[in-house]
Amino acid sequence: MKDMRIVFMGTPDFAAAILERLISTGRNVVGVFSQPDKPVGRKQIIEATPTKKLAQEHGIPVFQPTKMKDGTALEMMKSLSPDLVVVAAYGRILPKDLLDVPPLGCVNVHGSLLPKYRGAAPIQWSVINGDAVTGVTTMYMAEGMDTGDMILKLETEIGENETAGELFERLAVLGADSIEKTLALFDEGSVPRTPQNDAEATMAPMLKKEMGELDFTKSAEEIHNLVRGLCPWPVAFTFVDGKSMKVYRADKAEGFSGAAGELLDEKRFIVGCGNGAVELVTLQPEGKKQMSGGDFIRGKRLIKGMNIGK
Repeated sequence: MKDMRIVFMGTPDFAAAILERLISTGRNVVGVFSQPDKPVGRKQIIEATPTKKLAQEHGIPVFQPTKMKDGTALEMMKSLSPDLVVVAAYGRILPKDLLDVPPLGCVNVHGSLLPKYRGAAPIQWSVINGDAVTGVTTMYMAEGMDTGDMILKLETEIGENETAGELFERLAVLGADSIEKTLALFDEGSVPRTPQNDAEATMAPMLKKEMGELDFTKSAEEIHNLVRGLCPWPVAFTFVDGKSMKVYRADKAEGFSGAAGELLDEKRFIVGCGNGAVELVTLQPEGKKQMSGGDFIRGKRLIKGMNIGK
């Protein structure tokens, strides 16, 4: 089955790393589905998705349907006559008629150890929740949200200070490893199917900007994890003198304690929490560039004991 016809469906960098592995290992990728191009950056310039760029570089036809249930995507898929569809962070729920097209099924590469963290943001939530271990799962796709039978799992430890963005990069490589191993099983004709235990399932809903506001009544550990989990998007934030400030890195500050939200030092940006304290290490004041917490403290001449936050 080395020459089986594969259609790949994916959109961001995480997906592009997996598509790159399919191409580099000589798989017969006959088409790539990606989300429609969107405006990027302050100037809102329309830019091709990472998977579209990669596919075009290799002369692979690209399809970008705007809807999945009006029959357009179905006809596009049928025209490619795939044996197997590989999906990674495509960003849309696939209807049953489309899932039924490839005779070998649709295989998804998911950024968690299922059934934990079903949904749109599994990597970020594993960091926000302070997990020590995560990984990727390949699975047969079903109509539910990440509910299909599992094929294989690969695990990795999460670094104590690792951000979601850093973990994304590592899991993209692990995801590529997982699909390579999974396709080897298809070559052998012996692909396992392990049903998920729905009772153990947890959800990883899409992130929202408002969830990034730091609540210093929470523990230093929780704040440290939230900041890591929301970097590089949507980024945690707090307020100083009524102005918002993004926080890209916050480390636990050992040996400090004080009231929640209290500034505990005049040289380092250390703030008291409900349990312990955190140092705001890398931040970005409203309308300015990123800087260190120490530089911000000295520039603003903040006074020890003042309140940080609303």
